[in-house]
Amino acid sequence: MKKIIIQGIQFDEKSSFQQGPRLAPPLIRKALHSGSMNLYTENGISIDNDKVVDKGDFDIKAYFDIEDITKEHLNSGNKVFTLGGDHSITYPIIKAYYNRYPVMDILHIDAHADLYHEYEGDKYSHACPFARIMENGFAARLVQVGVRTLNTHQAEQAEKYKVEVHQMKDLDISNIQKFQNPLYISLDMDGFDPAYAPGVSHHEPGGLSSRQVLDLIQSIDIEVIGADIVEYNPNRDFQDMTAFLAAKMMKEIIGKLMER
Repeated sequence: MKKIIIQGIQFDEKSSFQQGPRLAPPLIRKALHSGSMNLYTENGISIDNDKVVDKGDFDIKAYFDIEDITKEHLNSGNKVFTLGGDHSITYPIIKAYYNRYPVMDILHIDAHADLYHEYEGDKYSHACPFARIMENGFAARLVQVGVRTLNTHQAEQAEKYKVEVHQMKDLDISNIQKFQNPLYISLDMDGFDPAYAPGVSHHEPGGLSSRQVLDLIQSIDIEVIGADIVEYNPNRDFQDMTAFLAAKMMKEIIGKLMER
């Protein structure tokens, strides 16, 4: 029977400003199972299910070990849900996914486009994963929602790779065309306004509300094949607000993974 595998990737060595996201996976799980919330999604799906298997956390020593771990968990047609970690982990995860899904779309929710060709001399920085993904042709379509830090270089990169960038300054979620291919979701917690998610390394005001992101996820009507939640930095959190928001999103996204 196909499973949904949860993997925690404890890695933040590609962070450019503040480290801390490697501490996130066990704290998101702690919030999820704290008893403060039940394990049902808003659409009535319980993630307390034999199909959901938590493989625990992996302390990453070498960057591309992330690809190997993900490949192993994708065996037998499983889907993988990842708790990060900084956003650099998404590139090796998608690299593993590409072997099984050569045609897939990505929904990327973030304050940042993460399209730098390289950042601070590192082409695998957490500011670069979607440049690596698109230059290798790993996604048929990349849709970015919540961006509010688009500079000239990244705008040029977006045009080069035909990325659909829905900036916060003129966001209308209803303008996002329906996805046609199997979908991967990458949720950076700084996509939320800092009022909802103070526990991130890069506070960028003017962001998404928790309701907007929930509505966006719940509106998806194509198969979701995998997802990650990244960039929660517990060192910056306030009364575990961001941990509980990440746990809520984890529950809703796994519910989406279970739908088909």
